[in-house]
Amino acid sequence: MPFLIFFAAAGFEIGGCFLVWQAMRGGHLWLWVPAVLCLAVFGYLLSLAGSDSAGRAFAIYGGIYILASVAFMAGFEGIRPDRWDLLGAALALAGAAVIFFAPRAG
Repeated sequence: MPFLIFFAAAGFEIGGCFLVWQAMRGGHLWLWVPAVLCLAVFGYLLSLAGSDSAGRAFAIYGGIYILASVAFMAGFEGIRPDRWDLLGAALALAGAAVIFFAPRAG
């Protein structure tokens, strides 16, 4: 379940950041309202991840964020990831998995 929270958080952060991108590039200042709401939900979701350390939660999230960003590029921007995008995302996700699944003393 915590892994799903990370993926949901990534969706809200990417959505919020993309809305800011659109607001600034397209002059649609009204997009700031949903952007801020998305980013607030992102922060809230990340706080639910259940990690004993904010830094560890951020590190795990970082790998998932990279994968989600590459998926966003493919799905919403129509840019096909190249092998380097995919390799980088796989390495980041592997690093996140090491941190997430590491056996820790109690």
